[in-house]
Amino acid sequence: MPERLTEMLMDTWTPLIILWITVLPSIYMAPMNQSQVLPSGSSTGLKRLTEEQRILNRSKRGWVWNQMFVLEEFSGPEPILVGRLHTDLDPGSSKIKYILSGDGAGTIFVINDKTGDIHAMKRLDREEKAEYTLTAQAVDRDTNKPLEPPSEFIIKVQDINDNAPEFVDGPYHATVPEMSVVGTFVTKVTATDADDPVYGNSAKLVYSILEGQPYFSIEPHTAIIKTALPNMDREAKEEYFVVIQAKDMGGHMGGLSGTTTVTITLTDVNDNPPKFAQSLYHFSVMEDVALGEPIGRVKANDLDIGENAKSSYDIIEGDGMDIFEITTDAQTQDGVIRVRKPLDFETKKSYTLKVEAANIHIDPRFISGGPFKDTATVKIVVEDADEPPVFSSPTYLLEVHENAAINSVIGQVTAHDPDVSSSPIRFSIDRHTDLERQFNINAEDGKITLATPLDRETNMWHNITIVATETRNHSQVSRVPVTIKVLDVNDNAPEFASEHEAFLCENGKPGQVIQIVSAVDKDDPKNGHYFLYSLLPEMINNPNFTIKKNEGHMRKSWE
Repeated sequence: MPERLTEMLMDTWTPLIILWITVLPSIYMAPMNQSQVLPSGSSTGLKRLTEEQRILNRSKRGWVWNQMFVLEEFSGPEPILVGRLHTDLDPGSSKIKYILSGDGAGTIFVINDKTGDIHAMKRLDREEKAEYTLTAQAVDRDTNKPLEPPSEFIIKVQDINDNAPEFVDGPYHATVPEMSVVGTFVTKVTATDADDPVYGNSAKLVYSILEGQPYFSIEPHTAIIKTALPNMDREAKEEYFVVIQAKDMGGHMGGLSGTTTVTITLTDVNDNPPKFAQSLYHFSVMEDVALGEPIGRVKANDLDIGENAKSSYDIIEGDGMDIFEITTDAQTQDGVIRVRKPLDFETKKSYTLKVEAANIHIDPRFISGGPFKDTATVKIVVEDADEPPVFSSPTYLLEVHENAAINSVIGQVTAHDPDVSSSPIRFSIDRHTDLERQFNINAEDGKITLATPLDRETNMWHNITIVATETRNHSQVSRVPVTIKVLDVNDNAPEFASEHEAFLCENGKPGQVIQIVSAVDKDDPKNGHYFLYSLLPEMINNPNFTIKKNEGHMRKSWE
């Protein structure tokens, strides 16, 4: 019977449930013995249930309660009648007193101790508290003695759709690679609804896109956002602002809704090749530029960003491939052209190079759209620099005999100006290298002459520095070392190596060597020294001693 009553009441709650509850709050209770809960309403309603109540009465004492319901957020001029407690022990003589205790008893819920009517005194919110557990008891009004044991029952707050969906994690930010195929996953959003997810459709959500079509789509029930257009190009548009709506009541009319935003950024892929800003570059460089110095920059622009925009540069053709090199500036992605070998305006005045810029990271998906490289022509003009004089030899070695005459020419140096203007050259001696001023040089022709006598035995080598200076620009100066070797002449007499004093016994024999003498000579003949030894003129006719030639042996010649 209680189930039938429930079905009858639920059939009455249709789309006008809120209005119906306003007039007649529903009560559901399943009395299992003699105690009962009667639905609130008019006396007509009570008479209509009288027959059913008689069937539910039992002789067994005690009661067991199930549940009552009260609609949330309901308010009116009078307290809301939630339900009525009744026991068949009540003969209507007002000797029964009903007592209510438990959650909210006396504050939220008040019972009429005579009739057993329970009223809600406050506006209830299911999302704040969904149910209340109370205890009912019938006592004798005069003696306060319990007529039946206390019994616990529950009042449930029945949900209405009073909460809109909320995106607690919004706003959202998501990324997806550019050029993605249709249906590529972007992100997933989630909305929550505080209403009862079990009762009705108050918390049944459906998702839709309010802004962001036709680029993106959302799955109505899972809230998964996907791409809806192919080949979206980051270089054309990088960021999209998408508005997502979540609507309860299954998305039907009258449902509450909430929105959030999703900022979707297209991430870069390498779908663009590098491109030189111009096809021809012109640079000029002085011929005396230092090796390794940059002489110009070229730039291949790439619409991609990050790693996808990085390029490497190479010289692939030209008449200066061994003279110049190109490297990549890691910060600016410029191609920096530098000099590898010395330049000479007088030898070659211009060069033409072909340079190539190629992406370092290639995406295989877009290889068919290649090649991911570009070329440009670079013309380099070498400009003349005022170079210092150049000697005909990096060093000079001169030889002069030590007896050379003063002012005689001992050698010559030559130098020329390599510039087109060919300035005259003046020569001089760096006197820091010729402190004794033994040499002079002709400023016009570079002839070196002897200024003071030479002596090989005193100084065999002389090292001087010759300076060549342009007459039109005295700052252009060159230096060259000149080594002068003094050659020997026989200008020194031999000398005995030491003084000799010889002793001879009176019984010395003829031919006996009594002394060996030796000589030295400061000169240095090419074939070595050869000395002739002889006795002094006054000793030539002495018959007692002789000297053997070239051996320096003095012998006794008499007996």
